[in-house]
Amino acid sequence: MSRNIAITAIDGHTGFSIAELLLADKTFSDKVTSVTGLSLHPKSHKAKEAEKLGVKVVTHKHGREREMVKLLQQAGVDTLCLIPPAHHDKYDLTVELVNAARKAGIANVLFLSSAGADLAERDRQPRLREFVDLETLVLASKGDPNTSTGHSPCVIRAGFYAENLLLYAPQIKEEGLLPIPIGKDHKFAPVALGDVAQVAAHVLTGRGEHGFDDKHRGQLMVVTGPMLATGDELAAAASSALGNKELQFEDISEGEAKKVLKHQSESDASELQCLLEYYSLVREGKTNYISTTAFVDVTGNHPTEPTEFFKLYVGDPLPEPTPKKRKTENGH
Repeated sequence: MSRNIAITAIDGHTGFSIAELLLADKTFSDKVTSVTGLSLHPKSHKAKEAEKLGVKVVTHKHGREREMVKLLQQAGVDTLCLIPPAHHDKYDLTVELVNAARKAGIANVLFLSSAGADLAERDRQPRLREFVDLETLVLASKGDPNTSTGHSPCVIRAGFYAENLLLYAPQIKEEGLLPIPIGKDHKFAPVALGDVAQVAAHVLTGRGEHGFDDKHRGQLMVVTGPMLATGDELAAAASSALGNKELQFEDISEGEAKKVLKHQSESDASELQCLLEYYSLVREGKTNYISTTAFVDVTGNHPTEPTEFFKLYVGDPLPEPTPKKRKTENGH
């Protein structure tokens, strides 16, 4: 019996990438009956692209929890991939989705959280810390006998997306600089969005006696990239991939980073705030670790190295961070 999956924030890079794998990669598509995509912006370009893949895109109406419950039930959704929408009301929207899933009796819930959220301080990194509160809300259903939603949960804490580095394309191309506010000494391990999507797709289509595969059910998986890097080491990896361009890392102030991101990114202000808060975690020395065991265990592959990631974009004019496909070992 195949899955009827709903993915929230389908018009975002993460939701779209997961949907693309589920519908276009035979590793997963044979295990999926339908994919419903929830979107706050159903007429957006990304939502239209999702429809072309075969996703049934429906409008996510904020403040209409009862309608959401009905929508999920009518679509026959048995599995929910819950990605907090990029919106200044992200917390409230996500709480609403968690409650709707519980009332709709959806047994399998995968929540996409953020690595570093557990180390974030509520006063210094409030947007990141919200993810811990949301994880708690998702997992609280485990102890609620009145809903089946707690039977089969899973949480993925995704690391800093390497695609975020492409936001600095103008500086890379015009000045040979990689300007990020992370300090000179501490390290972090950027992860390719395609790798996170791989883990999510395996979890969403895995089967066990109680819902998700028993290897995944109840797991809290931290997924980072495989290489700890300082700013200088990231610039060296990018230089190696791009060949004819020698990049230099520049440690800029948070104020300057805010101006750059606001000017060069179309992301919601709350998402940019999350990005700046993650950079502050790096500066505080709280990201000096890698966590790749879950990726290897779930997919059987090795996560994308930084040089490999940058090579995916060689020949491109370093675009906005739209994730490239990463081939799985069976060639899909």
